Amino acid sequence: VHPVESGGGLVHTGGSLRLSCAASGRSISSAAMGWFRQAPGKEREVVAAIEFSDLATYYPDSVKGRFTISKDNANNTLYLQMSSLKPEDSAVYYCASRRDEGLSRRAIDYDDWGQGTQVTVSS
Repeated sequence: VHPVESGGGLVHTGGSLRLSCAASGRSISSAAMGWFRQAPGKEREVVAAIEFSDLATYYPDSVKGRFTISKDNANNTLYLQMSSLKPEDSAVYYCASRRDEGLSRRAIDYDDWGQGTQVTVSS
C-alpha cells in the first residue's frame, strides 16, 4: 500500500478536521491501518488503528471520544475524523499500513507510510 495523506490545516481550538489517506498498490480491505502523529521534539505516537476487517479499533486515551478512524474500502481510502481539537493535537499526521491483518499500536509494525500532513490547532 502506498498511502497519500490530505486534509490537514489550521483550525481553532474546539474545531474539527477530517484527514484522508488515499491508498494505491493494494486493497486496504485486507490491510490493518493506522494514523500516527509526531510533534517537534517528540516521538511518533499512534492516534488510531484499525484491523483489516474493521471490527476492531484502538485509540489512546488522549484522543478517545474525539477521533474516529474509518475505512472506505470501495474508494480504498482511510479517514481520521478529528473533533474537539486542542493545541496539543498539533503535529504532522501520518497514515500507515501493515502487510499483516492484525491491529497494532506500534509504529515499528507498520510497513508503508505516507509523507504526512500538518495539523495546527491554534489556541
